[in-house]
Amino acid sequence: MSRRTWNTDFGPLRGLYRDQESAWIFGVCAGIADRFNFRLSTVRIIAIICLVLFFWLTAAIYIGATLLIREKPLVYSGRRSEYEFWRRNQSDYWRHS
Repeated sequence: MSRRTWNTDFGPLRGLYRDQESAWIFGVCAGIADRFNFRLSTVRIIAIICLVLFFWLTAAIYIGATLLIREKPLVYSGRRSEYEFWRRNQSDYWRHS
């Protein structure tokens, strides 16, 4: 599992998400690659080959996946000490106001 899919509060993200950060169109291929630990370029090449060979079926599956799969939530991927510092200061700010 890549570091980008690790949520410091709740552990690893579960399920299938569309990854908009690495997306070309809607992030379906990027989400599949991230979830199953494949190389993104490999998933994109397979998708393009399927698109050439089975255009309507591939297009329908891609559009359906875009509509059904939710977008990947934002996850902080920096150092743990920075995360704790900003999280602590953020909660203290609202407590003292």
